[in-house]
Amino acid sequence: MSILIKNIKELLQVRETHIPIVKGKEMNILPTIKNAYLLIDHDTIVEYGSMEDIQGLDADEIIDATGKIVLPTWCDSHTHIVYAGNREQEFVDRINGLSYEDIANRGGGILNSAEKLQNTSEEDLYLQSSIRLKDVIKLGTGAIEIKSGYGLTIEAELKMLRVIKKLKRDFPIKVRATLLAAHAIPKEYKGNKSAFVDLVIDKMIPEVANEQLATYIDVFCEKGYFDLEDTERILIAGKKHGLVPKIHVNQFNAFGGVPLGVEYQALSVDHLEELNSQDIEALKNSNTIPVALPSCSYFLSIPYTPARQIIDSGLPLALATDYNPGSTPSGNMNFVVSTACIKMKMTPEEAINAATINGAYAMGIGNMYGSITKGKKANLIITKKVPSYAYLPYSFGENNIDQVIINGLVY
Repeated sequence: MSILIKNIKELLQVRETHIPIVKGKEMNILPTIKNAYLLIDHDTIVEYGSMEDIQGLDADEIIDATGKIVLPTWCDSHTHIVYAGNREQEFVDRINGLSYEDIANRGGGILNSAEKLQNTSEEDLYLQSSIRLKDVIKLGTGAIEIKSGYGLTIEAELKMLRVIKKLKRDFPIKVRATLLAAHAIPKEYKGNKSAFVDLVIDKMIPEVANEQLATYIDVFCEKGYFDLEDTERILIAGKKHGLVPKIHVNQFNAFGGVPLGVEYQALSVDHLEELNSQDIEALKNSNTIPVALPSCSYFLSIPYTPARQIIDSGLPLALATDYNPGSTPSGNMNFVVSTACIKMKMTPEEAINAATINGAYAMGIGNMYGSITKGKKANLIITKKVPSYAYLPYSFGENNIDQVIINGLVY
């Protein structure tokens, strides 16, 4: 099956050769071709260029994209979409003045979600999660990382990861799995956190590695959750079993988690609503990418990741949704891109780079996703007729997507 998309108003994120990441001032450069075509064969981008050079090309299906923009699908490198139920009551509690920490201290938050998930069958959990995955595909997401962390027992964490494995099997979207067992301290381990960390290290990590259920190991490194010593122990154990480190860090406090992540070659450090000069210096000359989650800041009314400071320091930045039931009940990457521009003062070019090529890097899949490059997967967004690509973040309340193509199939 071949598809020829012609009369494209503007083809975005065109890279003649594979570029793994863009940093600093390069993030404000978005290579494009106006009045373009793109040819897909099976699931692969095989040709593209100006309409002036389209002579002789044909395909099984022709899509006329007059007035429309084509770009790579979003790469959402940080989600928790496998969860049970919702937490709308906590949403109301926050409106009434309770903080995220207040809710957690009352047994809400992650512990609330863990209790619901532990009492939900694997089949039901899969059905709930598959609905969410279908929705984000329609919103233009073509690659996604999904974390565990709402189980907090060996059985429930494995249940989550097995659901992620089934989603990966049943959907064409690229899925990466992350073990985030150290997401919160279970009620039964209150006052004995070290015993739970031992359980994660001695039981959970080896079992997950044995079943090959995850690519990454993650930790919620934050005051009241897991400290630097806990995080270091878990990252060391994860690496010993072949799991690549990632860290939830600096969401509410900056106390050395970013340098620790860099020390252990974390692929990404995520959240970073709080950031200091030590963190910036640690990230320089490293291969660790900062990941911002602006929807979380929007929903919780907490500071936004200081994107300008990060980018102006010559660093890369990726954007992701943090889709989860407590702090970001949305997987809409279009809203993330808009919010990055509106609240974090990123340019449209920077935001699109952060949500495509840099998002792919943050998932370790940049060799096949994140840009319009010959030989990469044909994962594309075709917009509705729009004035320019700046209109996409500008019109934050609209759905500007006409079609989504995943692995060469139109959705």
